[in-house]
Amino acid sequence: MTDGAPRRVVLLGSTGSIGAQVLDVVRAHPDRFQVVALAAGRDAPVLARQAREFGVRHLALADPEAARALREVLPDAEVRDGDGAASELAALDAELVLNGITGAVGLGPTLAALDAGTPVALANKESLIVGGDLVVAAADRAGGRERMLVPVDSEHSALAQCLRGGRRDEVARLVLTASGGPFRGRNRDELRDVRPEDALDHPTWSMGPVITVNSATLLNKGLELIEAHELFDIGWDDLDVVVHPQSVVHSMVEFVDGSTLAQLSPPDMRLPIQLAMGWPDRLDHAFVAMDWTRSQELTFEPVDRGTFRALDLAEDAGRRHGTYPAVLNAANEEAVEAFLQGRLGFLDIAELVADVLDDHASSEPPAPNDLGDVLRADAWARTRAHELLAERS
Repeated sequence: MTDGAPRRVVLLGSTGSIGAQVLDVVRAHPDRFQVVALAAGRDAPVLARQAREFGVRHLALADPEAARALREVLPDAEVRDGDGAASELAALDAELVLNGITGAVGLGPTLAALDAGTPVALANKESLIVGGDLVVAAADRAGGRERMLVPVDSEHSALAQCLRGGRRDEVARLVLTASGGPFRGRNRDELRDVRPEDALDHPTWSMGPVITVNSATLLNKGLELIEAHELFDIGWDDLDVVVHPQSVVHSMVEFVDGSTLAQLSPPDMRLPIQLAMGWPDRLDHAFVAMDWTRSQELTFEPVDRGTFRALDLAEDAGRRHGTYPAVLNAANEEAVEAFLQGRLGFLDIAELVADVLDDHASSEPPAPNDLGDVLRADAWARTRAHELLAERS
């Protein structure tokens, strides 16, 4: 932010959980941020309310039918629609694109923003998981990943803050914390009859259904390992995960002298969102803060990788690199959707993903050279997942 002018922000995924909390930050800082564009999937009524409140004319909906309805209620707005609509908004003249889209469809808009030279506050972890090489290359062309890619996830925000405490050559390892989800402490036998409503009952965070199920399987933490590897250029042997049920310590950096820096705050996504929007500066508004006068415990325990197999699947895909992370993500999205619809058991989510990855290995996939390679790998994985689901039924 320069000359006291508000930072112009394009918000993608505005009607979701992240988008709603971004707008909370804007309300708290009306002189610091100006929303210049909003994009969503299909929720025209909510997008219309947001557009009216914040005076936004540039809008996008992926669903053409929803876009037609939006044009009727906002005739003076410029409404784009279709699969490329969010990417068009991401390329507009702005000072920050906050990508809160869920899923692999967020990759295109991330690349569009970087190609336009606009920094991206990244809540869409799939951009780095599905297209890590492409995103990092685009960020490097635009000015470097440290300047162009700002983490929004609480874990990566914590790591970015802790990394300020030492030189890069002093870092020994990055430790991501996991809440353990709603099934922490259960064994595989106790998870065989888990229902979707059980998996969606997260103990500390309020998130969308796919992310919440990913947290229950610990696949989400595996995706975050891939994201940390790409964001901070840290080798796989220097990344680790520990279960921290209270979700107060959001991640830690261990240095070569044995010192560890940790970032602590209440589990409220508006804190890392606000930091990302003002990065590298901190803004003078606390939505919530720790109450250090209250007695409380902070506990840590190892991950039960035998029960929660998805974490190892994600780490293996990340180490293999190439199109493996894209296949992992696509297969998991299809498996989670099948679980939420009652067509697949909870433990079968990881099994289906593993089967798709095994089939991908036999096809000797190339490293992705462009977005087309990534999208083809994504499409193949979804097709193969559906084939395997049909065989199971």
